[in-house]
This record gives sequence, C-alpha cells and structure tokens, in this order.
Amino acid sequence: MDNYLITIIGPTAIGKTSLSIALAQHYGCNIISCDSRQFYKEMKIGTAVPNDDEMAAATHHFIQNKSIFENYTVGDFEKEAITKLDELFLKNNVQIMVGGSGLYVDAVLKGFDEFPEIDSKVRDEVRLNYEQKGIEYLQNQLKELDLEYFNFITKTNAQTLQNPQRMMRFVEVCISTKKKYSSFLNKEKNSRNFTPIIVGLEAERAIMYDRINQRVDIMMHEGLLTEAEKLFPNKNMNALKTVGYRELFDYFEGKISLDFAIKEIKKNTRRFSKRQLTWFKRTENVVWFDYLIDRTEIINFIENKISNTDLGN
Repeated sequence: MDNYLITIIGPTAIGKTSLSIALAQHYGCNIISCDSRQFYKEMKIGTAVPNDDEMAAATHHFIQNKSIFENYTVGDFEKEAITKLDELFLKNNVQIMVGGSGLYVDAVLKGFDEFPEIDSKVRDEVRLNYEQKGIEYLQNQLKELDLEYFNFITKTNAQTLQNPQRMMRFVEVCISTKKKYSSFLNKEKNSRNFTPIIVGLEAERAIMYDRINQRVDIMMHEGLLTEAEKLFPNKNMNALKTVGYRELFDYFEGKISLDFAIKEIKKNTRRFSKRQLTWFKRTENVVWFDYLIDRTEIINFIENKISNTDLGN
C-alpha cells in the first residue's frame, strides 16, 4: 500500500487551509475538503470557504458542490470522497484532506458502519414529527426504540441528544429497519487503500480565541449579514442551524441586537472550537504542531513517515 492521505485537522481559524494549499503545491496533488458546511453553495462567507486565490492555488473537491435543499449525509460524503480519492491516487500517490468536521474525517479514514437504505416516507415522517414536536420527540423515540444506544450516547456524548440531524438518523433507522440502531454498529469496516498521515494544528487558547474573533469581524465586513438575510426564509433547514447564521436569524426576528448577535457568533464559535479540539484529541496517531511552525518541519515529518512506512517500520 503506497498511497498516502495527508490529513490536516484542528479547530476553526487555526490555519488549516493555508497549510493544506502549501502541502498540495509541494506534492503537486489535490485537496479533499471535509468541512460539513462548506459543501453548501449558499453558505460561502459564514463557512469561511477558501477565497478565489486559495481555490486557484490548488484543486479543491467538495467545496460548494451541494445545495442546502439536498439531503446529504456523512455516509454520502464517505462514498463520494473514497471514490474521488481512488481516482486521484491513480495520478499521484499523495493526496491532502483537510477539515474541522471530526465525524467526516473519521468517515474517510476509518469508514462507517453499513446501514440499509431508509424508506423516504419514514424519513419524511420523522422530520415532520420533529418539526412539530421538537427534539424531545426524537429523544423519546430513541429511548423507546433503542434504550441501549440512548444510554450509551447519554454517558459518552450527551450533546448528541441535542443534534436534530443525528437524532433523526437514529430514529429513522430504527423505524425503517424495525431493528435497533445499535445492532448495526461495530461491524467490520470497509478497508482503505491508503495510509493516513495525520497532522494536527493547535495554538494557545487565547491566541485561538483571538483568531476566531478576528475571523468573525472579517466575515461581517465581507457581507455575512447580507448572506444570512438571503437565507433567512429557509432558517429551519438543518444546514442553516449553524453558528454564524442562527444568531443573525435571531437578530432578523428582533430577538437581539446586531451587536449582541456578533458577540454571540464569536462566543459560540469559541465553544465550537473547544468541541473540535476535544474530538480531535481523541483521534489516534495524530502529531500536533504549533500553528506558526515552519512548514518545512511538517514536510520533513511527512517525508519521514512515508519513508518509514515504505521500509515497513
């Protein structure tokens, strides 16, 4: 196995995009993006999509390739990303993957448990019930249909119970298959035809938070308010229940002032970055670097990993 997927992870605003471009240029390869909100073409400013110069500096995949009106899951992304990587590895045995969405990174690196197709009528019914009854409906359904898994996520990652998209997924699987969601877990995963080399970027918390605050200010200057206003009529769509948009939706509804909305975006983005780090710190075989480290040191690390792997070490 002589294919290598250099994977760059870390919290938002840490510099993953610039590093990925530098590495893509060094290796003459492409970039797979696994940011779960940069997929959507309607959400450009608020998701910090690479700018035109950055997009031109290296070939990117899975950026603004979907619409918020499409039903696109992490499972869909896994299949499409692996297919694209198979194609890219035929041209270059080194490719880059970058993103802050831990679940999507895991999907590509490790694969997901296989689930049967879900009846579209069941999916629509579950979504309708959620929209009418709220997150409590999904929590009660999962508790009733798969108490074992409900208890597991309560103990290991209770925030998942507040995530509508994931909760709807659990419930629709149970209803559509008439089996527990947990019965599909921990099966043999799909094999991968590459070796991952995982690079983590980090900074002191104060620096990280300052970079986040600056990024939000830049987004507002670039027109985030106008972008969010255009999306406001679709505010109930899952893709738009995202930091940077939901706070401005509250402003449009007269619930808060614009200044307070901006402060909330910064605060909630900082909280999001903490969750990202918590997830990524659990990832195995990551080598962490300070975000200001000379890129030649990261390249040397990658070269050593490739050489040692080729030698069987």
